[in-house]
Amino acid sequence: MSEFTEAMAQLAAGVAVVTVRDGRDDLGTTVSALMSVSLDPPLVLVSVGSRGYLNEVLLRQDRWAASLLSSGQAAVASRFATPGRPSARLLVAGTPHHRGPHTQALVVEGGVAALEAETTKVVPAGDHTLYVATVLAVDYVEPDLQPLVRLRGRYRAIGM
Repeated sequence: MSEFTEAMAQLAAGVAVVTVRDGRDDLGTTVSALMSVSLDPPLVLVSVGSRGYLNEVLLRQDRWAASLLSSGQAAVASRFATPGRPSARLLVAGTPHHRGPHTQALVVEGGVAALEAETTKVVPAGDHTLYVATVLAVDYVEPDLQPLVRLRGRYRAIGM
């Protein structure tokens, strides 16, 4: 692990699953770089590895969903983070989910929140690509659940 990677691992980050529907297939990945950019208009930013197939799809499919995971969903995060993962439909098998009405992307239920977004700006940034997106809808918010975070290379629940 590089010194830079180790330094960044000291920063706790919320864990989300970003999904997109590409024709007949569904893709998704776990991210810990999702943030609010603006309240008016509501904008978010997500960072995705530039070499992955999901990045290729997001470059041609503007609409996607983000499910912000809860503390009990570490297994879901791990499934979507596994290299060479299969279709997102297989990854959510046995996990409550639905299709977002604005994006048709898979939305994982049981998280702390979920939103649907439409990319408005794409910014290449080193080995990642940043997607700035307008929030089309907030599918749900569950403030009674605790969020899942990534800290020091592990998924963790935070107590409140």
